[in-house]
Amino acid sequence: MKNVKATLLALTTAVSAIAISAPSQAAMNPYMESALIEVCKAAQSNSVQKLNQTTKSYRLKNKTVALKLMCNGEDVISFAESNGADKTAAKLQHSIGQVGITDIAAVSKLKVTF
Repeated sequence: MKNVKATLLALTTAVSAIAISAPSQAAMNPYMESALIEVCKAAQSNSVQKLNQTTKSYRLKNKTVALKLMCNGEDVISFAESNGADKTAAKLQHSIGQVGITDIAAVSKLKVTF
């Protein structure tokens, strides 16, 4: 009987915690929403200067924008490219950096003579 009460209490607590936290995750701050819309518009404009000014005015990093921002269901780089904004797409792609894989076993060979 104690296990049933404990399980019921835990379940009730979990459900109420989810009910309280769910609306806070679903709603977006209006300031943040307008900031992200402005960044999407700047990426669409094909003006690197406008993109830099917009991200700096909202204190956002280009790398964070490039990796996490979605504009109209696309990531911001694809969104810029699909709207013909090649300069801003290249700038955002460059901000991500390069990723390389090096096989250390194939690169470093030791020669031993005896």
